[in-house]
Formats: sequence, C-alpha cells, structure tokens
Amino acid sequence: MSPPLVPPDFNVPVSFDGPGFQLEPLGPEHNERDYDAWTSSIEHIKATPGFEESDWPHPMSLEANLSDLVRHADDFANRKGFTYSVLDGDAVIGCIYIYPTKKEGHDVSVASWVRQSRAEMDVVVWRAVSDWIRSRWPFQGPLYAARETG
Repeated sequence: MSPPLVPPDFNVPVSFDGPGFQLEPLGPEHNERDYDAWTSSIEHIKATPGFEESDWPHPMSLEANLSDLVRHADDFANRKGFTYSVLDGDAVIGCIYIYPTKKEGHDVSVASWVRQSRAEMDVVVWRAVSDWIRSRWPFQGPLYAARETG
C-alpha cells in the first residue's frame, strides 16, 4: 500500500473557486457529465500538455467510467491522489489530477484537461490551479505541464 501523498495534518481542500470555474472532488455523482465531457474531446485532451503520451483517454463504457470515478474517489478518501471536477455551474468542463510522480526533482504530478468546447479555459485553469497548488498545498516541486500563454 502506497503512503499518503500529503501529511496527516494537512487539510485537503474540498473546493476551489477559480476565474470562471469551481473545483470539487470527482466522484460517482459526476459520471454522466464527466463521461460526456471527455468522450466529446478525446483528440483535444490527447493534444493537451501533460497528456500527449498518456494511454488515456481511450474509448470505454459509461460503466467503466463509473469504476474509474469510484477509484479516484477512493484515492481521495485515502489521501493517495486527488482528482477534482472542473465545473462551470453544474456542467463538468474538465478535470484536475494530483498524484505522486517518479520524475526526479518533483514530488507530485498535476495534470488538467478541459473539454474541447471550452478550450479557452485551459490556460485559465492552468494558471489558477498552478497558483493554488503553490500557495495551498504542501508540495515542494510540483510537475504541471506548461501552457502556451502568448
């Protein structure tokens, strides 16, 4: 069993309000909205910094997606990794993943994607989450793929 990603006395955030979006822990209650977001955006996500070499996303059933969401919720509850839905109101527009990394010089990997129809939010989310990770979380060397901002 892997150790917790954060110290036992760290209060893991259960929400974050960014410019034009909110974060809340990903769970089974997001299944249909999450599934719609990523299945409508597979090629867009694969082209997102941090996902170019990932084996996800790939086609799967709604039931398989639910299993993934349950796994992410269990990781969150056990402090092994933290996945958040990126929401605009009730609409899921993306996800944030905070998980251990084996990359030298980094203690955590952060990745995010937004659905293709909300592509303009990618840099907005990346900037806000980068600041949030630096200011609110106990990590010394987060690895979060940079975005083209010019």
